[in-house]
Amino acid sequence: MANFTIVIHGGAGTIVKEDMTPGLEKAYLDGLHDALNVSYAVLEQGGTAVNAVKAAVVALEDNILFNAGRGSVFTKKGVQEMDAAIMDGSDLSAGAVAGVRNVRNPIELATEVMRNSNHVFLSGKGANDFAIKQGVKLEPDEYFFSQFRYDQWKAIRDSDNYSLDHTHHQLEELMRDKKFGTVGAVAFDAYGNLAAATSTGGMTNKKYGRIGDSPMIGGGTYANNRTCAISCTGHGEMFIRAVAAYDVSCLVEYKGLSLQEAMDVVVNDKLLKMEGEGGMIGVDAKGNPALVFNSAGMYRGVKNSGGLNEVSIYK
Repeated sequence: MANFTIVIHGGAGTIVKEDMTPGLEKAYLDGLHDALNVSYAVLEQGGTAVNAVKAAVVALEDNILFNAGRGSVFTKKGVQEMDAAIMDGSDLSAGAVAGVRNVRNPIELATEVMRNSNHVFLSGKGANDFAIKQGVKLEPDEYFFSQFRYDQWKAIRDSDNYSLDHTHHQLEELMRDKKFGTVGAVAFDAYGNLAAATSTGGMTNKKYGRIGDSPMIGGGTYANNRTCAISCTGHGEMFIRAVAAYDVSCLVEYKGLSLQEAMDVVVNDKLLKMEGEGGMIGVDAKGNPALVFNSAGMYRGVKNSGGLNEVSIYK
């Protein structure tokens, strides 16, 4: 029987049970289950790894609880600027967008870039123009408004602070309570192909058109059939400097480490030494999943053809 695997994440950081109401916890777990099930169905029906990761990320972007797509946080200017990337491990093709506005599903746009643009990375207005040309669905500003995100932004918008994603409203708590709101997925399909996808609304109150690791091929997103597929979530600046996703692939390819070992080295040694908090999900060239994080929690899930099916939040 063909073997296939999907792994997803919805962000990492200071996510602890005492901050969570039973209702909110259930909503997050339901959201993860929905994304897992829709993407697993793609694989089960003989779909590709690329289509599976795209389906998972679309489901998470459409869920207002996660900092991507509809649930994206507010920038310093009080708008949403979104980043996303997707990569096909079978031929190393990739597509990425940064600083896009009003695009309902940035991962759909990243996929269009990969398949139909002759480029890898588009940004800002140009990326939005390409979205219009390709018929990618747009939404008005109101679609992206959530009171929860607006209150987060209001608490720090008059300061020079930025915040990664969080639930509390007091400034001192904001700085202590870090959450890295990114969503992502990696998949291994029945044909032996790997893919990775990542999408984010970035940091609350971010300035200057800041871009994190999520849309950067090799930083927050990477897939190569010879090694693994990786999607990261964390303090983007450190993940960029560590070239985190690609480094895992290199450790597998050149040092012969297992995926789990390679991810442990990057997340729990290399990134920790740089004070890089967060985590990553991965799947190797045989379909083995791995989920590693050095923060208090990571919204995550994994499902495969061998009967594994679980979602979790805390350590």
